[in-house]
Amino acid sequence: MLKLFYTPGTCSLASHIALAEAGASYEAHRVDFSRAEQTKPEYLAINPKGRVPALVTDRGTLTETPAILTYIAQSFPDARLAPLDDPFEFARLQSFLSYLCSTVHVAHAHSRRGARWADDAASHEAMKAKVPQNMADCFALIEGTMFAGPFAMGETYTIADPYLFTIASWLESDGVDPAQFPKILDHRNRMAERPAVARVLDVVRA
Repeated sequence: MLKLFYTPGTCSLASHIALAEAGASYEAHRVDFSRAEQTKPEYLAINPKGRVPALVTDRGTLTETPAILTYIAQSFPDARLAPLDDPFEFARLQSFLSYLCSTVHVAHAHSRRGARWADDAASHEAMKAKVPQNMADCFALIEGTMFAGPFAMGETYTIADPYLFTIASWLESDGVDPAQFPKILDHRNRMAERPAVARVLDVVRA
């Protein structure tokens, strides 16, 4: 049985949705950040990084959203969550996931995790002030050059879709009006209507 460790409001939502879309049998375990459970020895024994998501498999624990999403797609090929038989398209999918992980998520984190990059309080405030512009720039690039439509990679739903949906759900809290990006906003709204997404959101919001 797979075990997903997640926290509401984090990127772990993408893996949670992907598991549901794949029809996987799994247990979902909430890590309460408000009680700093991610820093406790019990959780650090699962993920020494002290972050979510973490996916416990019968071969060990996986961390980092792109890796977990790819594992899900490859472990449940019948769900067709990735173009597994096309090296170029699979690499193009990985490029999308990598951009979300290494650039967009990091831009978002500057408003909440400034201590990762600087100790000075004034530097933290400067980073926060830059977040709306950085996130808007990231989504302008996605909207204009990366998003194929109607799904992230084109006609077929893939593991990029729950990841994009998750990060796009942070736009308002980052001071960005999603109406600037009509294709992304439409995607976000359609994603919320998918049965698997609705089920996961019910669990996360409970």
